[in-house]
Amino acid sequence: MRCANMKLDLRAFLVPLMAGWLVLNGCNLAPQYHAPVAQAPPAYKELTPADQKVTDGWRVAQPQDNALRGQWWAIFQDPELNQLEDKVNISNQNIAEAFANYMAARALVREARSQYFPTVSTSPSITGEHSASTITASSASTGKTFATYSLPVDASWLPDLWGRVRNTVRAETYSAQVSESDLENTRLAVEAEVAVDYYDLRGQDALKQLLDSTVVAYQESLDLTKVLYQTGIDSDESVAEAETQLETTEAQDTALGILRAQYEHAIAMLTGEPASAFSLSAQPLNLNSTPPGIPFGLPSQLLERRPDIAAAERQVAEANAQIGVARAAYYPAVTLSGALGFQSTSFTEWFSWPSHFWSVGPAAAETILDAGLRKATVEQYRAQYDATVASYRGTVLTAFQQVEDNLASLRILSQERAQQDDAVAAAQRTLVLATDRFKLGIDPYLNVITAQTALLGNQQTAVNIRLQQMTASVQLIEALGGGWDATQLPTAQQIISRNVPAPSGPAPAGAAPANPTGQPQQ
Repeated sequence: MRCANMKLDLRAFLVPLMAGWLVLNGCNLAPQYHAPVAQAPPAYKELTPADQKVTDGWRVAQPQDNALRGQWWAIFQDPELNQLEDKVNISNQNIAEAFANYMAARALVREARSQYFPTVSTSPSITGEHSASTITASSASTGKTFATYSLPVDASWLPDLWGRVRNTVRAETYSAQVSESDLENTRLAVEAEVAVDYYDLRGQDALKQLLDSTVVAYQESLDLTKVLYQTGIDSDESVAEAETQLETTEAQDTALGILRAQYEHAIAMLTGEPASAFSLSAQPLNLNSTPPGIPFGLPSQLLERRPDIAAAERQVAEANAQIGVARAAYYPAVTLSGALGFQSTSFTEWFSWPSHFWSVGPAAAETILDAGLRKATVEQYRAQYDATVASYRGTVLTAFQQVEDNLASLRILSQERAQQDDAVAAAQRTLVLATDRFKLGIDPYLNVITAQTALLGNQQTAVNIRLQQMTASVQLIEALGGGWDATQLPTAQQIISRNVPAPSGPAPAGAAPANPTGQPQQ
């Protein structure tokens, strides 16, 4: 009978409390979130129709609204580069660190969600006690030894009446999406660095090939001057000049090995291999090839394609949720706690009904005076929100700057390449004429040296222009987001899932996006 009465009393107390909680649970003190507006130009300035007419050495991709997909480096059609990029996504330690940070951010979301639920604890105990003996003038009693058996179960719950927990969970979810975006940004940066270093190394191989052939040509010139000197046609001064030029060029040829070794070591580090056990065979950059056509899309699409922009936008959403957490401090915290258990001095009666006990009741806590602490805290988070908005817009402006920089580089380099090729042809013709006049005894050997130096300088410049074209192409792809887009951000359900995502590279072309809605998760 007492058990039934207890159930009725508890029900009469809990039902109104739960009903009130359900009504108030819809309270959310965070401002309604709207993604900050960032102005996108209607078109890229460097891709106007007039500019696109001059594209010798570089072709704009058609159709223009295509987007990069999957493994962007495949657009260069270089099998060795493909192998290096595949290693990056498996072994690079910067990517591994960013992935671990993302996993930690996912765990923080689950930590925040645990506040939705009650905390239940128990502390069973068996305590032996002995009472003291008492002696008085009229009586005496001896002490007694007895044991206390206790099995309490305590529960406490802080209902999320003002949305503090919900906004904390949202903030941590947005933070996890920031970590995922940072992971993709790190991955893209490392992939681009590998490609740039790879082409820098191939550029050194091309310069090495050029200087090797130049050393051979200068050796032939030296042999010629020696013959002419021995026959009395030329002077010993010409021989000395030819020897000086040959030895200077040989030194330049040897010095190229320093940069090549450094690029090779950098690629080893980026691919997660010890530099001592890594090598790439010499393979000069193909000087007849042109950079691939790169799909650049519309400027407005750039906002969805760059992981750093996605990270900045998610930081704005996180700061917005933090305002709600700070506002919740203005309202009282209500805690519902209870205890239930058994306690007895007899082991045989420990779990009998007369040995039970229980208690239940709410408690409220409210700060009456804090000298403006809560107001200042809300102002702090509002200012931090404004800072993240400014950071987001700055990131967008930087993105457009980087795209325009590399489009301008490719456009101008294509013109410079054609002009430099003409300069090389003119220098070769000058050398032929100077050599013929020297052989006829008309001009001194110094004219030949001047022509040879001019030709070598122009040839080196031509190699460097082709190298700059390749690196600018890689950097343009990086500026465009490398085939990533915001639909790949993990949803809230994917973040709290205990399934561990594979820290692999971008999905191949045609793969289904993680977020089919096409919008960033809020």
